[in-house]
Order: sequence, then structure tokens, then C-alpha cells
Amino acid sequence: MAIPTLSPADAKAVLSKGATLIDIRDADEHTREAIAGALNRPLAQIANQPLPAGPVIFHCRSGMRTRDNTALLQAAVGDAPCYLLEGGIDGWRACGLETIVDRHQPLEIMRQVQLAAGTLILFGVSLGWLVDPAFILLSAFVGAGLIFAGVTGWCGMARLLRHLPWNRTSA
Repeated sequence: MAIPTLSPADAKAVLSKGATLIDIRDADEHTREAIAGALNRPLAQIANQPLPAGPVIFHCRSGMRTRDNTALLQAAVGDAPCYLLEGGIDGWRACGLETIVDRHQPLEIMRQVQLAAGTLILFGVSLGWLVDPAFILLSAFVGAGLIFAGVTGWCGMARLLRHLPWNRTSA
């Protein structure tokens, strides 16, 4: 059974009647920007964490993650009514509804991977063109790493970036 979607305005009305908003994004994404009152239950852990009783509205960044995982989300709520927020947090913001933004938090890990990979590829191509063609191997190595990450779901660059000082949580 498909989970119905709610526009941000309709979702706000359902929330005012007691529904719970569940953010399925990873914790680093939720920490940087969130909808007030949303509970963070990352998709990878949603089956292991109890959800509040009553109607639930799931959201992600754009709505794609929630749409792609409807079976998992439906199983997590059981018989309780559930909905998907149309357009995710991006749709919420686009409708003029407020979010809580903490710019002091680091960028999400995947955005950091995109920035690092793009920089390394551009750097390797530039050095290969200007200095020595062997520097093209840097770009090839990064490209191969991205392909490996896409195929396996394991990203070495993301694991490395998580250990950098700005991504460490203070104790």
C-alpha cells in the first residue's frame, strides 16, 4: 500500500492536531537544519527504534529518500497512519515555512565528499595538464573510489572525513 503524501501546508495542519514529524536523514544533516519539533530517526536505524504512537509524517531532504523507502517506513509504523512530506525539508522551506538552521555545524558528510572529490579531480587534471601527465592518476583514483562507493555503499573518503577535527563531536 502506498503512503500518501502531504503538502507542507497540509502537513503543518496535521502536525497541529498531534501528529509526529520524523526526519529520516542522517544525524549530521538533521543537526545542520531541521524542522522544529521533528524527531531524528535515521533511515538506517528506523527499524530498531520505537516510533511514537499515532499519526506520523516522514520527511527527508527532497522527498526522494522517503518515496524510495515506503515499504520500510510502513513496516516501522505498523497500522498507525503515516504520511510523506511532499518535497521534504526543501519543500517545507520553499513554502515559506521555518526551519532551524545551525551554520556552526559542519556541512553534511556527503557534501564534504562531493567537495573533496571534485577538488581532487580538478587538481589532478590541472596538474596532469600543466606539470606531468602522471597526475591524471589522482583523478582516476578518486573516480574509481566514487564508483566503488556507489557500488558497495562504503565510502572511504566519507570515513576519513568523519575523523577530521570539524566533524568530531565535542565531549
